[in-house]
Amino acid sequence: MAWTLIIFLLLLFVLSKFAFKPLFAAVEAREKALEDAIEGAKRDRAETEQALAQQRAQLEAARNEAQQIIAESRATAEKMRTDLLAQTKQQQEEMIEQARRTIEGEKSAAIADLRREAVDLAIAGASRVIEQNLDSTGNRQIVESFLASLDGKAAR
Repeated sequence: MAWTLIIFLLLLFVLSKFAFKPLFAAVEAREKALEDAIEGAKRDRAETEQALAQQRAQLEAARNEAQQIIAESRATAEKMRTDLLAQTKQQQEEMIEQARRTIEGEKSAAIADLRREAVDLAIAGASRVIEQNLDSTGNRQIVESFLASLDGKAAR
C-alpha cells in the first residue's frame, strides 16, 4: 500500500510536470477560444442589429419620401385640375361673351335693316300720298294705316 501511495505520488508529480501543464494549457486555450468566439458572436450580433436598425431607418425614410412624393403628386394633380377647370370656365365665359357680342351685332344690324326698310316704306307711302294728292284727312289715314302695317311687320 505504501508503494501504491509512492507510485501514485510519483505519477502525480510526473504528470503534473509533463502532462497537466499542457493539458491545462489546452483547456485554457479552449476556454479562451470559446470566450473569443462568444465575444465575436456578441460583436457580430451587435453589428447585425445595428445594420438592421440602419436598414429599418432607410426603409422608413424611403416610405416617408414615397408618401411625400405621393402627396406632392396629389397636390399637383389637384392644382392642375383646378387650373384646368378655371381655364375651361374662362374659355366658356369668353365664348358666351363672344356669342353675346355677335347676337348684339346681329340685333343692331337687324334693327338698322328694319329702320332702312321703314324709311323706304315711309318714302313709298309718302310718294303714294303725294301721287293721290288727297286732302289732309285722307293723308292722315294713309300714314296711320302705313304705320299700323309697320307695327304688324315689326311684331313678326
